[in-house]
Amino acid sequence: MSKADLIVGLQWGDEGKGKIVDHMAQTHDYVCRFAGGHNAGHTIVIGDKKYALHLIPSGVLNPKAKNIVGNGVVLSPKDFIKEMEQFDDLEGRLFLSDKAHVLLPYHALIDQAKERMKGDKAIGTTGKGIGPAYADKIARGGHRLGELLNPEKLTSKIMEFFGINKPVFDAMGVDAPVEAELLAELQGYKDVLGPYITDTTQMMWKIMDDEKKILLEGAQGTMLDIDHGTYPYVTSSTTVSAGACSGLGINPKDIGKVTGIAKAYCTRVGNGPFPSEDFGAEGDKLRENGHEFGTTTGRPRRCGWFDAVAMRHAVRVNGVDQVSLMKLDVLDGFDEVKVCVAYEVDGKEIDYVPYELEDATPVYKSFPGWDKTEGVREFDALPDTAKSYILALEEMIGTKMGIISTSPEREDTIIRS
Repeated sequence: MSKADLIVGLQWGDEGKGKIVDHMAQTHDYVCRFAGGHNAGHTIVIGDKKYALHLIPSGVLNPKAKNIVGNGVVLSPKDFIKEMEQFDDLEGRLFLSDKAHVLLPYHALIDQAKERMKGDKAIGTTGKGIGPAYADKIARGGHRLGELLNPEKLTSKIMEFFGINKPVFDAMGVDAPVEAELLAELQGYKDVLGPYITDTTQMMWKIMDDEKKILLEGAQGTMLDIDHGTYPYVTSSTTVSAGACSGLGINPKDIGKVTGIAKAYCTRVGNGPFPSEDFGAEGDKLRENGHEFGTTTGRPRRCGWFDAVAMRHAVRVNGVDQVSLMKLDVLDGFDEVKVCVAYEVDGKEIDYVPYELEDATPVYKSFPGWDKTEGVREFDALPDTAKSYILALEEMIGTKMGIISTSPEREDTIIRS
């Protein structure tokens, strides 16, 4: 029986997982998404064409790979169908878990209403409805993709749900759907998605028994994990490697090599603690050089320096075998590159991620910068100062940088044996 390789984000999301999943998918038979919703996005550049993927696994860009969306995902049919329109060869290559939960437009309305009600205490969600969809799932009031195959019954359940919770929805200013319109909407989803809905748990077990090469991908990053991230400024799902087991119906022994993805610096979208954030000209330069605007929302990302403390935390939580260091070229042209090597909390220096990060002050170590790494494809061809920076990061986090990306292009990738 084969084991499944896994890719996981090690920071606050947006690490560049899409490029590495695409790169690795060229040698895998299946690419499987195990968590999250369409609040996350992978941007993949192939030649002069750019693809923005939010729900469809990144293996879709390899015509030989098949793609599975697991039960741990919350899937917006409306947005998924729109994403499918980019491709014309999905039949027989795309499979949706009948146990994945459905995210409907009213979830987004609830999400936005709750953020408005929180005022300046808002988490800074994308407003896509991810939290309310997961909340319904955990409260045992959600609906699964398999239910789309009977739109009449599902419509009745949703209308009953709104009837029971009418006072709550009235308080939030969220109107109940019009029953006839809801039925027509769900019927339309069934017509398009019905042929792709299947028991992906049984499918996962079979393809592993058949010795297929499998790649697992999640969404967001470790520091946004519902348990291990900077709660409550997190997403609503399990983003760490363990989430692949529950999100696809496999067991821990089924996991093979774990590749963690990290930028050569750090970014974050939304509110919440971010110790190494740079509020000055260097942070602006990182944002400009890295084109740091959200794939899903277009929001400017908060930018800062590589956080080795948070990275050690993420490497341990995920059982990372190697790190893929992304966007090294964004640091080109900096006279000095900084790394957060510790935090100062209440006058004490610590080298771990504490319960609360709100009051953590970064302790930096500086490294000399370099002129140009963009497009370099061999480690030995990198500037000496860039190589020294990478080797120092390896020592700090205790894991090798096995892959180094030097531009968005698929081929501008250094593979270290």
